[in-house]
Amino acid sequence: MNENNIIQGAMIEEKNSQGKTTIASEVLLTIVQLTTLDVEGVYQMSNMPGAVNRFLKRDHGEGVRINIEDDIVNVDLYIILENNVNIREIGLSVQKAVERAINKMVGMKAGRINIHVEDIYFPDDAKVA
Repeated sequence: MNENNIIQGAMIEEKNSQGKTTIASEVLLTIVQLTTLDVEGVYQMSNMPGAVNRFLKRDHGEGVRINIEDDIVNVDLYIILENNVNIREIGLSVQKAVERAINKMVGMKAGRINIHVEDIYFPDDAKVA
């Protein structure tokens, strides 16, 4: 990470000659979550493995884990998809949308965006009795 961008607790901070801009990590989490949920075929975010740890750290939210290294945002997304969708295509769509959102809204570079499909949602009337 360069000297102008630092993480302090749950904040991302950028300093320049005019002052500083501070972004709470929760803002980045929200951007990633809402962008993911906006992709057609994503039903909802999933609980992450090891969810007990969510009370100890603030680098992740429901279905999202973020790690920032050297000004690059790496993301793990845990999602549940709708039924009758192409899992691979939805994964690629989510990756592209999240990368675009990180670049445009936060001005940071997206690194790895890992998609973990945890389940497929079948409405009650589609389930076999």
